[in-house]
Amino acid sequence: MGEARLSCYHLLVLFLVMWMSMRSSGFGVGVNWGTMATHQLPPEKVVRMLKDNGFRKLKLFEADERILEALTGTHIEVMLAIPNYMLPEMSEDPSVATSWVQANVSSYSYAGGVNIKYVAVGNEPFLQTYNGTFLKYTLPALKNIQQALNNEGLESVKATVPFNADIYYSPDSNPVPSAGDFRAEVRDLTIEIIQYLHSNDAPFTVNIYPFLSLYGNAYFPMDYAFFDGSNKPIKDGNNVYTNVFDANFDTLVWALDRAGYPDVKIMVGEVGWPTDGDKNANVKNAKRFNQGLIHHVLSGKGTPARKGKIEAYLFSLIDENAKSIAPGCFERHWGIFEYDGKPKYELDVSGSRENKGLVAAEGVKYMVRRWCVLNPNTDDLEDLPDSINYACSMSDCTALGYGSSCNHLSVAGNASYAFNMYYQVNNQQSWDCDFSGLGIETEEDPSDDECLFPVMIAHGSSLALHRLDFLASIVGGWMVFLLMV
Repeated sequence: MGEARLSCYHLLVLFLVMWMSMRSSGFGVGVNWGTMATHQLPPEKVVRMLKDNGFRKLKLFEADERILEALTGTHIEVMLAIPNYMLPEMSEDPSVATSWVQANVSSYSYAGGVNIKYVAVGNEPFLQTYNGTFLKYTLPALKNIQQALNNEGLESVKATVPFNADIYYSPDSNPVPSAGDFRAEVRDLTIEIIQYLHSNDAPFTVNIYPFLSLYGNAYFPMDYAFFDGSNKPIKDGNNVYTNVFDANFDTLVWALDRAGYPDVKIMVGEVGWPTDGDKNANVKNAKRFNQGLIHHVLSGKGTPARKGKIEAYLFSLIDENAKSIAPGCFERHWGIFEYDGKPKYELDVSGSRENKGLVAAEGVKYMVRRWCVLNPNTDDLEDLPDSINYACSMSDCTALGYGSSCNHLSVAGNASYAFNMYYQVNNQQSWDCDFSGLGIETEEDPSDDECLFPVMIAHGSSLALHRLDFLASIVGGWMVFLLMV
């Protein structure tokens, strides 16, 4: 009887150890934390928010000392990143890679330190719009970083390269996943990288965005972008596809198979849906997509061509109002949380199918409840177009775009929104609400049920946004509407 009890006890302990191992090894969806914002929450509050919401995996776009200090002792699994601009130096000088690893990985790799599991070498370096800028640097940088990790005794930390999904395709003549292959102009180099990743038991990382399929094609079937749609399935041999995520993922599976590496692990580095900046970017669609994604990747069903759980990182945690909007006005609205850590919608990140609410950041401090608006008593509006142009070029007016949350405002409302965004980004300095006498400060909130005129959080420094983003927004057409209606 004693032996039986001991055996049962050992089985229970074994079960608990296995369960804890599963929890700590990333069975759960991860999240990306970008920091391209004019006013950022303190890292300690963001890390607390991650823990409160059950996120156990985190992907960063840099190696920020303040963030790493905040993550110390949390057991959150972390992917650090090396920005693209560092790739040339990393590729040409192994000592640079060694110094980076020592400063950002080794220094935190101790008992009770930071649980660093991956290093992302660049971010979408083969993206077609980069016109080959980083092609020759990526593989040498990858090798130098992994070798530096190995030399530091950190063989368990794997270097990977997050690729955009434009690295592979199916031909127009046979647009099914099983016809997938890598783009001809980068195929050989991509396969070299795959070979190196495979030799190090490192994952192939890819960013997949079904939203962009919808955004870039007016004829794309809406339901096919989601996981619960009723769109007519697409058949590929014996495989049936009911959503574009699976079709995209399996196009990569087949491309890897065609390259001779069918068993390389695939990790989805970015996937998500924005909530503003486009007619299809809203809270309803974002919740529908992200909740469906979480249930799908954690279900264990996998895709038609590759079964099992899918390791994926939501994009993203918090809105970033200083991101480039060259791809579209939606770029600043991918967060499942607002800029101040308030949840945008309910989301069950555990995959347990509970209609759970996300937990907001605690103790957020804001600037004074004060706004800058167009002076209603102003008669001379000659300088108004130039003032709006200037305000938007130096702040974030993406919510005014076609189909966006503030698209319904009047011309005066548009001007007030532009003035306020500039005023808030510059920390509510009174002289930043002048606009040649057109602006006036007010303590009356100009927000309505659909359009939020934000008051910035008190923590953070103001960063000027580049005028090139303004030029990109003009191309998008929303400024023309703003000035002419």
